[in-house]
Amino acid sequence: MIRYIIRRILYAIPILLGVNIITFALFFLVNTPDDMARMQLGAKRVTPDAIERWKQERGYDKPLIYNDKESGIGRIVQTVFFDKSLRMFAFEFGRADDGRDIAREIRMRMGPSLAVAVPAFFVGLLIYLTLGLGFAFFRATYVDFWGVVACVVAMSISSMFYIIGGQYVIGKLWNLVPVSGFSGGFDAWRFVVLPAAIGVLGSFGASTRLYRTFFLEEIGRDYVRTARAKGLSEVAILFRHVLKNAMIPILTGVVVAIPFLFIGGLITESFFGIPGLGSYTIDAINSQDFAVVRSMVFIGSLLYVAGLLLTDISYTLVDPRVRLS
Repeated sequence: MIRYIIRRILYAIPILLGVNIITFALFFLVNTPDDMARMQLGAKRVTPDAIERWKQERGYDKPLIYNDKESGIGRIVQTVFFDKSLRMFAFEFGRADDGRDIAREIRMRMGPSLAVAVPAFFVGLLIYLTLGLGFAFFRATYVDFWGVVACVVAMSISSMFYIIGGQYVIGKLWNLVPVSGFSGGFDAWRFVVLPAAIGVLGSFGASTRLYRTFFLEEIGRDYVRTARAKGLSEVAILFRHVLKNAMIPILTGVVVAIPFLFIGGLITESFFGIPGLGSYTIDAINSQDFAVVRSMVFIGSLLYVAGLLLTDISYTLVDPRVRLS
């Protein structure tokens, strides 16, 4: 088991490094520091001196990959690639264009993002699995038919409808919860309950229907027919056999989604005014703050690779045969 985990971690290192190199190329080779300076300064005729000052203030005045003016290790260290890309592996993200420390902002905004995403994730998972099992249990009946119809209808409705409709009905008309904003402490639940509920509702159709498909696929296998022939009840077959064997495809979607709990919902946080990582990313894109955008892309890739590693580890817990692969 330990050897399997170590092997998967070693596989993840070159993947993460490759993603980092591709991100650097997109940000600095396609869009050079001179281009960034022109966009940030916002003037049609920007002087070369203004561009150089902007680059010096933000550490973009060094060579991109190789510094032939230095000697030894300094040829690699005294470069934009080392300062702006490799340093992120030590979680040194530098400063945003407004001067604030990016790492500090990430630590501060992680709490609000988790406060919304974690309840929505676990409550939604419980609801989707329960309904998926229920539809599979009542397969080929009116319960299953109308359940699938409800899932298709939910999939056809944009998440924007749930957000705007929830804010208007629950927040404005009924005045049950605040329309937007966030508060720390115990009072945070009033700001979290509506976006979390909308997050659950927005994924209801696709997730429930997907899990129903997984369960129905397992129900049609030979071991289920053998279990019925032995006299096991349908409930016992579903919970003792079907649920367990359907966990591998379920874990593929569930565990990979865990990293997005830290990133937060981009649209949801922006509309509800939640100071999380999602709204932080949107604000950075709108203001063309490339340092923040690069940092969030790196964190997203790091968490995604970690999610894939957790997926591989969870496979070994569900199916021991995976350990041999």
